[in-house]
Amino acid sequence: MTTTTVKLHDGAALDVEISGDGPTVLLPVNPRPVEGTKAEEMRKWGVDPALGRSLIDGLADAFRVVAFDYENHVLANPKADTLSPANVAADLLAVADAAGAGRFAYYGYSWLALSGLQLAIRTDRLSGLVMGGYPPIGGPYAEMLAVTTATHAMSSPEPPAAPAEPAEPAEPGDWSKAEVTMSPDQTKQFVTLYEALRGFDDRAVQDRVTCPRLCFAGSADVIEYDQRWGGVRVDIAGPFLNRRAELESLGWEVRVLDGLDHTGAMQPPAVLPVLRPWLQAHLAVD
Repeated sequence: MTTTTVKLHDGAALDVEISGDGPTVLLPVNPRPVEGTKAEEMRKWGVDPALGRSLIDGLADAFRVVAFDYENHVLANPKADTLSPANVAADLLAVADAAGAGRFAYYGYSWLALSGLQLAIRTDRLSGLVMGGYPPIGGPYAEMLAVTTATHAMSSPEPPAAPAEPAEPAEPGDWSKAEVTMSPDQTKQFVTLYEALRGFDDRAVQDRVTCPRLCFAGSADVIEYDQRWGGVRVDIAGPFLNRRAELESLGWEVRVLDGLDHTGAMQPPAVLPVLRPWLQAHLAVD
């Protein structure tokens, strides 16, 4: 294993961990397991505290895995006005450059899958693209703009005009009732991202994705947000279930993970049986 650092579009430094040999795969995951009380809370929500480490270890015997915790990086170094699709793609390319990877595959989940699509339409360096938990066509861009705008409003330091009703504790898995714990700058950067994607036509850009590509999601990946969060329905599973033939006609291999929700479909026992054999089938040895 080796480590390096890379400067991103705003000058902030990001740690990069490189493990294994073989075709290069970029993984925007945390290579260090979470411990203590935070780990216990993650387990209650069905999240593996060692998710990133498990994915790395599940691939590093066959691939050169370039791991970097981009999500926690942007939370620690908020890019309130600059987290645009173009800058995210530039950051991912900077990671590849720092790792000495001319060509590379990329796997991302949720908004990091969306980021992979933005990368794919801006570079010809991808040897493979895997999007988990976000559809390549029919993506909920408007709905996520509503959710992130509401999240940003709730993170505002301004006091509410009237006393708010105390919120009931969220049950594990009920993301619509989770409380906002991020700062205004942390939440604003995601508004910036989805605002830049307002009106983005993911169907129209498909001819710009030229590498082998796979997408997957859980069949139960639907979140109903109440009015505090914009009152929208974020349906990730829908396009996978209803537009599968169209996706396949556009060159996507499609996997639907039966019964899994957004959290369940991102866990290593669900991801690795899909991701690893696909990468082995499609990536040539460098």
